[in-house]
Amino acid sequence: MNFIDGEYKLTLNGIKHWVKVDGSRNNTVPLVILHGGPGGNHYTFERTVGPLLSKTRTLVYYEQRGCGRSEKPHSENDYSMSFLIEDFIELKKLLEVEKVDILGYSFGGELALEISYALPNEINNIILTAPSLMNSEIQKMVQITGFLTVANFDFYSRILALQKEDLSINEVCEKVWELADVETVDLFLFENQEIAKWNRRLWGESKLINTGIMMEVLQSKPSEIPLEKRLKEIKHRTLIITGVFDRNTGIPISKIIHRELTNSKLVIFNKSAHFPDLEETEAFVKEVLLFLVGNFKLQ
Repeated sequence: MNFIDGEYKLTLNGIKHWVKVDGSRNNTVPLVILHGGPGGNHYTFERTVGPLLSKTRTLVYYEQRGCGRSEKPHSENDYSMSFLIEDFIELKKLLEVEKVDILGYSFGGELALEISYALPNEINNIILTAPSLMNSEIQKMVQITGFLTVANFDFYSRILALQKEDLSINEVCEKVWELADVETVDLFLFENQEIAKWNRRLWGESKLINTGIMMEVLQSKPSEIPLEKRLKEIKHRTLIITGVFDRNTGIPISKIIHRELTNSKLVIFNKSAHFPDLEETEAFVKEVLLFLVGNFKLQ
């Protein structure tokens, strides 16, 4: 890899993507970081956990097409999973390495699994943090239940009222998200509300907005064979980190992924919700680095 530390605008499949390299002096297998959302960015990760990992590892951040500091595609149809995988292929070519490690958080974990399924010989290790299966009904049920556990009486009653209407699980979940205010979303995503406020300040500071377009496209064009039915074919060594209080993707989703993968370890963080990297940063960094150097058995 010829890149030195710094930020780049690299053209991948005709779209300029924001890419950042950090820790190139370490000369390790590049650890490519995949952000969540869908439609999110790396602004918070690159200011919190990233610098700790880059002390000993070479990190490559990139923001997906139409996300964060990357350009938008010409058509809203060009946010499909196949396009995201093609962009990753182009990025890896530019890195000029045989294999990379990948770390994906939230939707980035799901994307990491899709990439590993599509490119089995080009991925070394996989790290999943609070991974999603965004089109599965069980994830929607986890989210609805999660909101019920943090809702005030009024919001709780409105959620229960929705479930009495003739709506699908997907429709109920969508309406619950529409009804949730900022305070409720923070309670939903974080166990520690001081960290929730700090995270929200970073979101505001970034001035980066999730348009929601990628989410809409990925939900409207699901894979013919759901990812959860293809997980057994992913043979890579995989670490899954999930907070015990995760109300968004949750332990149920991580356990499904762990059960189906043939070579994975699940680590539960006991003080975290959806962002163990922010709520238990020191423990998170330790687990990731131990995994990358192979210092514990998978089970």
